[in-house]
Amino acid sequence: MPVFRWGQAWGAFQDLEREVDQLLQGVNLSLHGVRSARRFPLINLIEKPDHFLLTAEVPGVDINDLEVTAADGRLTIRGVRKSPDEAQDDSFRRQERFQGNWQRTIQLPDRVQEDGLKAEYSAGVLRITLAKATSGIARSIPVTEGPE
Repeated sequence: MPVFRWGQAWGAFQDLEREVDQLLQGVNLSLHGVRSARRFPLINLIEKPDHFLLTAEVPGVDINDLEVTAADGRLTIRGVRKSPDEAQDDSFRRQERFQGNWQRTIQLPDRVQEDGLKAEYSAGVLRITLAKATSGIARSIPVTEGPE
């Protein structure tokens, strides 16, 4: 009888993950960034003919607590997700939603005009429109005679 079966190889890791999650539920300790699968906010980047559209899911974040900046080919989204008024830190029986300050930075596509950004926020979704830069068509530069 084989000890190791390929079809059941990940089951032990999934059990361990569940046990650690249950252990940490009662602890008011955030381990954000340790598990990359839970990065916040979740984003999608879609290419359209004349622009890129980045959507970020930020439910529970007030529009006044959002900041979007672009510099050096990077887009940074910052914000704060506040704890619900009806819940005190010690009253959570289960807490799965991240709370506190967060930041997410992504590399912009090469063809984006950083000054052509537009951000809208509605129903917990931040939509950032990234205007595409004009194509890299070579333009003629006249050569003039300089001083001798």
